[in-house]
Amino acid sequence: MTEFKPIKEGKVREIYDNGDSLIMVATDRISAFDVILDDPIPYKGMVLQALTDFWFEKLKDVVPNHLTGIDPTTVVAEDEVEQVKGRSVVAMKLKPIPIECVVRGYIIGGGWKDYQATGKVCGIELPAGLKQAQKLPHPIFTPAAKMEVGKHDENISYEQAVELVGEEVARQIRDYSIELYTRAYEYALSLIHI
Repeated sequence: MTEFKPIKEGKVREIYDNGDSLIMVATDRISAFDVILDDPIPYKGMVLQALTDFWFEKLKDVVPNHLTGIDPTTVVAEDEVEQVKGRSVVAMKLKPIPIECVVRGYIIGGGWKDYQATGKVCGIELPAGLKQAQKLPHPIFTPAAKMEVGKHDENISYEQAVELVGEEVARQIRDYSIELYTRAYEYALSLIHI
């Protein structure tokens, strides 16, 4: 998009300055373990955006979000409409929180690896004898510090999150994250007909 200043290129999204708002575009790039792979997947950005739109709508009563409701196709030049159609949002300019809010309901992935080594995930002591992919007694908030593209996000403890953003913000993002996870989990579970 030529008339907008690109301000950030993430692993899969690009962000452009739109004056008093931002245009966030989901690309077809794919990343694995925080590395952008060479071959994009056609239409992946559209699928990612459709998922994003679904969950923002489904969970809008839990926490305010950054969406403006402006149709991205109305703010770009006519010849750029296809670049944003179905793969973008117009978002408010807000100060980002430098923490990825991760909630785990099951012991898998990097959490499993940490649990095997220490019996903990992000400083949270878990019951002994858990099996890989086992459901946890309750969802846990396991934040990560956001790193630059090409570097792995770093798991941190809740106490480290407090150091980064303060007690009130850390508590809010923890509580919101667990509520979002719980609501999404319950919705997904309701779709299973066994």
